[in-house]
Amino acid sequence: MDMDVTSIKKWIVFYPIYINSKKTIAEGRRISTIKGCENPTCVEIDDCCKHLKLPSVIEIEKAYPRDYLQKGRVRVMLKMEDGTLLNPAIGSRKQLMIQVAELVRRHPGRTKKQDTSSSSTQAGLSKAGGKGGKKKK
Repeated sequence: MDMDVTSIKKWIVFYPIYINSKKTIAEGRRISTIKGCENPTCVEIDDCCKHLKLPSVIEIEKAYPRDYLQKGRVRVMLKMEDGTLLNPAIGSRKQLMIQVAELVRRHPGRTKKQDTSSSSTQAGLSKAGGKGGKKKK
């Protein structure tokens, strides 16, 4: 965070809930559930912004106003002060959210998490469930 604090305040705010496919629009999601991803973190969003060559800063202590338990947000610089785009492929907040959501799904840390969780769910499915017992006549 070696940049000037006043310049960072002018950057756009990106909460992870904006691209969370598990949330509703009323809860704060801003893109469709198809384009979103499940439970993104600030670190994943920051890594994706760095991959898109956009300056970004994580603010861990900040909370989402509608859900104060959702901690963390990312500040991203889309445009220079003269109005020129830093990445010509991303011209708006919505395009940034869609691009970041795609990258978060393919994030290296995320693929490892999904591999471990899918193996544990498969082990749980192999057990026979239900009450069992005899049926009454």
